[in-house]
Amino acid sequence: MAPATANPPMTTEQPDPEMAVQMILLAAAHHDRETLRTLLRHGSANVQDPETGATPLHCAIAACAPENLAAGEEESKTEPKKNEPEPQGEEETELEKAQKTIRLLLQNGAIWNDLDNNNETPGCLALRLGLKDMYEMIVDAGVRAELLLNRLDDYEELGDEDEEEEEEEEEEDVEHQDDETKGENDATESKTPEQETTQAAPAAESSEATVDLNSEAYLQSNLSFTSDRILDEDKNGVMMSWETDIMKRSAELLLPGPGLRVLNVGHGMGIIDELFQSHKPSEHHIIEAHPAVLEKLRKEGWYEKPGVTIHEGKWQDILPKMIEEGVMLDAIYFDTFAEDYKALREFFTEYVIGVLDPQGGVDGSGGRWSFFNGLGADRQVCYDVYTKVVEMDIFEAGFDTEWEDLAVPDLDQAGEWDGVRRRYWALKTYRLPICKFMG
Repeated sequence: MAPATANPPMTTEQPDPEMAVQMILLAAAHHDRETLRTLLRHGSANVQDPETGATPLHCAIAACAPENLAAGEEESKTEPKKNEPEPQGEEETELEKAQKTIRLLLQNGAIWNDLDNNNETPGCLALRLGLKDMYEMIVDAGVRAELLLNRLDDYEELGDEDEEEEEEEEEEDVEHQDDETKGENDATESKTPEQETTQAAPAAESSEATVDLNSEAYLQSNLSFTSDRILDEDKNGVMMSWETDIMKRSAELLLPGPGLRVLNVGHGMGIIDELFQSHKPSEHHIIEAHPAVLEKLRKEGWYEKPGVTIHEGKWQDILPKMIEEGVMLDAIYFDTFAEDYKALREFFTEYVIGVLDPQGGVDGSGGRWSFFNGLGADRQVCYDVYTKVVEMDIFEAGFDTEWEDLAVPDLDQAGEWDGVRRRYWALKTYRLPICKFMG
C-alpha cells in the first residue's frame, strides 16, 4: 500500500466511522504520529481497510517499501508535511519515523498477527520487504502478547480452582438456608469463566481451511498408515517421513553414546524410536495412547524388543506413575499430535524435572530433552514468536536451550502435501532444541 499524497486533515468534529478508519490508515501510512495520537484517542489501532484488509501496522510498514520510500522522498522535496513537530537536532529518517509509528500503534493495542487480504500479517509484510528491524519489532510484540495470554490462562485456571472451592462451600451453606435467602444468592451469583471469557488476539491462520483438532477426538479417530505418512480420518498429517532428517539429528544429540535411558512420548510412525534403537539404549520407554498405533507396535514386535517398555495411555496419566516408581532417564523426546502449546508447557514444567536425571548422560553432566518444534510453522513470523516464547518458558522451568538450525527441503515441490488437508510446515529452516538443566 503506497502512502497517500497528502496528510489527513485535522478536524475538531468526530468523523463518521468509515472516514475515521481511512484517517487512521492514512496517518499510519504517512508516519504522522501527532495526528495518529489524536485519532487514537477515540479510534482503534485495529481498524482494517475494507478493500485490502490492511491494518495501520500494515500501512506503516508498506509505506517503507523501496518504491514508496522513493516516492515519499520526492514528495518531501516539493511539499512540507503538516502536523509534524519541528525536528530537534538531526532530522529523523523515514525508517525511524516508521519504527516510532509502529511502536505507537503497538502501545495502543495493535494486534501483531492480524491478516490482510493477501493472507499476510504485518510481520510477513516486513519480512517480504526486507525490513529486518520492523520485523523484529513485530516478533517482540508477538512474544509479549503470547506470554501475557499464557499468564492470563494460568490465572484463569487458578480462578477456576478457587471458584470450585467457593461453590462447594456455598452448596454446604445452601443446605442451611431458607428458600428466600437461597433465591438472593442465586440472583447475585457471578458468571463462570465459561459464561464470561476473555477475548484474545486471533492467531494467524493459513489461507487453507482451519483445522479443529483436539486430543480426545484424535484418539477416537481412524488412522491410515502408508510407508511415508500417517493421516487421521480428516486427512490431517499426524506424522510424515520428511521429518526423518530432523529425527535423526535429534537422536544423535539426545543419545551421543550407548547404554543410556530414553523416553519417547508419541510413537507415531516410529521414526525416532527406530533411531533411538540404533544408539543401543539400556532402557527405552515409549508412551503411546492411540489404539491404532498401539496395534501397529504389537504387529511390529516392539513389545518383545529387549529393554523396550511400552506404556499404553496418555502421558498425563503415565508420567506421574513413572515418577512415583522412581524411573530416571538420560534423554526424553516429546512429539504428540492434536495437543496445543499449553500441553507442551505442562509437560516440561511439571514432569520433565521428575524423570530427567540431573547427573545423567554419557559424562554425568545431566540428562537432555527435546521436542518437535513445529509451533506456528505455517508462517515465519509465528514460528519466530513461538520459538522465543517456548525458550523463555523453558528457562523459567529451570532449563537452558541450545538451538541447531536444519535446512528443510521444498516440501511443496517434493509433493509431500499431496492428499494432506493442511500443511503443518511451510518454512525453509527447522530450529532444533536441546534442553538441559541450568548450570
